[in-house]
Amino acid sequence: MTYCVGLYLQEGLVFLSDTRTNAGVDNISVFSKMQTEEVPGERVLVMLSAGNLAITQAVWNLLQEGVCLGGEKLTLRTVPSMFRAAQLVGQAVREVYQQDGPTLSQQGIGFDCSLLLGGQIAGEPPRLFLVYAAGNFIEATTDTPFLQIGEHKYGKPILDRVVSFGTPLVDGVKLVLISMDSTLRSNLTVGLPIDLLVCRADTLEVTVRRRITEDDPYFRSIHDGWSNALREAYLELPRPEWGLG
Repeated sequence: MTYCVGLYLQEGLVFLSDTRTNAGVDNISVFSKMQTEEVPGERVLVMLSAGNLAITQAVWNLLQEGVCLGGEKLTLRTVPSMFRAAQLVGQAVREVYQQDGPTLSQQGIGFDCSLLLGGQIAGEPPRLFLVYAAGNFIEATTDTPFLQIGEHKYGKPILDRVVSFGTPLVDGVKLVLISMDSTLRSNLTVGLPIDLLVCRADTLEVTVRRRITEDDPYFRSIHDGWSNALREAYLELPRPEWGLG
């Protein structure tokens, strides 16, 4: 499994993904689930993937070759808008399903694929989408400024409580790392290293890209600091006055 999260903030976009693939307890590998297309000053697009690795790699390779959309063959480097980029990714997913779906079904394997696509193209604001296995998609909004795929339940509570569209980028980075740390602690199918990418709005280029390992001092401080803060908060809560002593 995997965990990927994207934040849609007023100052820009934050992306975080783990790298663990699990095909059984004795077959664990590291694969990046973050792909980028960058033309500095003109566009930057980021895609995070969860699900069957063969499917998601096929989708990305098809996007590199070009996908027909509206009678025109396009890639993420040539689409005119982020909305069209989301449509293009959805069409690539459908084409992979048409090719591989029946064979997977015969083997009793579901078509498991979900993708986060975000970025900015010159002339429009940053946008963030979640593309489903059917090729349809939803978009993050100022009311719902984050999207997740994969094993998201453990990392969702902190984001629900704290993240808003106005959250500064630097705090967004802190929050996705806390979200990931909570997931790593509770789900062994999600694992280090993790990939972090930040795109500041209107720069049209990657602002920060970093691979974080277990030796990373800042991530270690997040891990230890958040655990200690939770313990302290729990101890400071009032005791129930229900005759428990």
